[in-house]
Amino acid sequence: MALWQANHIKGRLEESGFEAELKIIKTQGDNIQHLRLDKLEGKGFFTKELEEELLAGSIDIAVHSHKDLPTVNPPGLIIAAVSEREDPSELLLILKDCVDSKKKLGVKHNAIVGTSSNRRKAQLLSLRPDLEIEDLRGNINTRIQKLRDEKYDAIMLAKAGVERINIDLSEFQVQEINPTEIVPAPAQGVLAVQIRENNDELREILQKINNSDVEKVIGVERKVLNLFDGGCHMPLGCYCRYEDGKYEVWTSKAETGSDFPDRVFFSSTTTKGLAEKIISAFNKERKLPQTVFISRDVNENSYLYRALAKHHIKLEGESLIKIYPIINKLDPFILKHVDWIFFSSKNGIENFFKLEPRLSKKTKFAVVGRGSEEMLNQYGYAAAYTGQDEGIDTEEIGKVFGEMNPNTTILFPRAKGSLQTIQKQMKEDIKVIDLPVYETVLAENVSKSNAEVLIFTSPSNVDAYFADNLIDPDQKIISIGYSTGRKLEEYGVSFTLPYSPDEIGLSEAVFALGSELSS
Repeated sequence: MALWQANHIKGRLEESGFEAELKIIKTQGDNIQHLRLDKLEGKGFFTKELEEELLAGSIDIAVHSHKDLPTVNPPGLIIAAVSEREDPSELLLILKDCVDSKKKLGVKHNAIVGTSSNRRKAQLLSLRPDLEIEDLRGNINTRIQKLRDEKYDAIMLAKAGVERINIDLSEFQVQEINPTEIVPAPAQGVLAVQIRENNDELREILQKINNSDVEKVIGVERKVLNLFDGGCHMPLGCYCRYEDGKYEVWTSKAETGSDFPDRVFFSSTTTKGLAEKIISAFNKERKLPQTVFISRDVNENSYLYRALAKHHIKLEGESLIKIYPIINKLDPFILKHVDWIFFSSKNGIENFFKLEPRLSKKTKFAVVGRGSEEMLNQYGYAAAYTGQDEGIDTEEIGKVFGEMNPNTTILFPRAKGSLQTIQKQMKEDIKVIDLPVYETVLAENVSKSNAEVLIFTSPSNVDAYFADNLIDPDQKIISIGYSTGRKLEEYGVSFTLPYSPDEIGLSEAVFALGSELSS
């Protein structure tokens, strides 16, 4: 990997008309393979030897995986350039006989997963507390060979590293995990080019290969790491990206690899003060709500329940609607010609599969959000499209999906009387089959909740609650998604919208509210 990285920067320099010669240097992190990363002394165990050679003048440039660098350069050294960013997602490589598509992340119950990262361990266990996490060291080829030898059921690697060495993974089930779900290490997927501070001529040359856009977003991530005074063994994930005029940042932090991580999401039009805002959200003195109400039944094993219980926050759950199926049989002729089945809710998935549909092998599934994706997995199917990857309004999801899939037939199982927001965005070349499979009936005489935070999970739940109640001025409101938010606006209610309409997004929103409650 290190050789690939050095050759990559060497090639970029040669493209700009400058020659370079490679010198290979072994580091402490390379030489010591029997200890976990958090047991190695200091913060620069993948970089110290290279920096010493730089300072001694025996090399002019050191190329690092940026996520391995301490946040403060040794006196006399600077980062003169950063590379483009490879995809910062994580990959879970699973032995094919250890796959369980009905489980989150696609790996069987109680699976042994290899990783040397406390950050990955904490986040994996938050999603799948049944997993057994065991230490995994060595270069990528060594780690993959250990999986082949069945020392693990699955291992987790950075997608960027795997793609750089172009290794064949066809013998494994490969589960790609979005960086908004398992948050990567600060600057993951980026190379750093380090030089002596007084080498002005080389600094000028390296500006030709510097990616200033990447430099800006990882600057936020690295500043968060610096303010936490953390090294690469800290269970900290921070991922920043710039989209549609905003900097979006996800941060996950745990005390240890076995600790349930806290998460926050913030967006801003500027990077100024953004890292400081993130740090304040993790301040142990911040004021968190003591009670949270959610308009659906509560599962004590759920992500949201466990995230709040860690801070002794009481989660009160009550569904304010009842669901009734409205058909008991499907026309098999309709399903025979369907290219896509698009679900916008978990209720749609449950009531569709209660009909025991006979599906064509060519049929693909689309969902909105990770919650619906997980529900679909429980029926043994995988989503080929998850609208939440766009992080956009449901209207935009419809437009994007329609443009990606012209001249297709799409079945929409839905609630009777739903807004059909996505369907309305389909163009004329797309055949839409509308299939109401259930209806909702509002609960009557809903009691007022005195919780400090109210979470609403559907427009119908909003109608049921506000038929009899008003909110107090100091109560904070979270809407699970855009459609629910529009319904809240009809009642004149201000609300927070999480990035993702699932329990991870909801927990991020609750902890971000802690900053408001403390101010």
